[in-house]
Amino acid sequence: MKKRSKTHINKKTKGMIGGLSIIIILLFSFYKIDNSIRPVARIQAVHFAEKTANEVIEATLTDYLSQNKFTYSDFAVLLLDEDKKVSSIEMLSYNINKVQAEVTLKINQSLERNGKRSTQIPFGSLTDNSLLIGKGPKLKINVSPVGSASVELKSDFREAGINQTCHTIYAVIKVKMSSSVPMYSYNTETELKFLIAENIVVGQIPYITAFSQK
Repeated sequence: MKKRSKTHINKKTKGMIGGLSIIIILLFSFYKIDNSIRPVARIQAVHFAEKTANEVIEATLTDYLSQNKFTYSDFAVLLLDEDKKVSSIEMLSYNINKVQAEVTLKINQSLERNGKRSTQIPFGSLTDNSLLIGKGPKLKINVSPVGSASVELKSDFREAGINQTCHTIYAVIKVKMSSSVPMYSYNTETELKFLIAENIVVGQIPYITAFSQK
């Protein structure tokens, strides 16, 4: 009886050790696969999210600007000194705030309608093995906007030649996107800049006055 008992215990122990060994091997294999897939999956998912944000926002802004046909004078007034040289620039805050609010609304509406997209990518393309790129079952990448996009109109100066300065008015749009592939999900923030209007100012860089409510 004792011999049978010991044999039974030995078999049970060996079975437990074998089972633990299999679990350890599986965990190690999953860890290796995860380390191989995760960085590439993140790059692919984030790239698709940024591409989606760019396409939606660019289409929305292009349509809005083509409809309104803004000029530099819609946003700024050049103030001259006694010698009729540009001494300062007065920004028209009413128009700036109006455009900012309209663009924000239109972009968020467009993201709500068109921001949820998906694409498929072969599983092999998520690994760091060049031989597997484009091979294997296809996995779905989903993206969608997170919260509301923010829009801010800003201005900047840059040299435009001898004794000339280019005053640029542009929109800075920030949007957060969520992207996911099976087992992984990521959040990314995309910042885009779009030209609204610009003007060449002759002379030294002028002073920008406080916003005007004209």
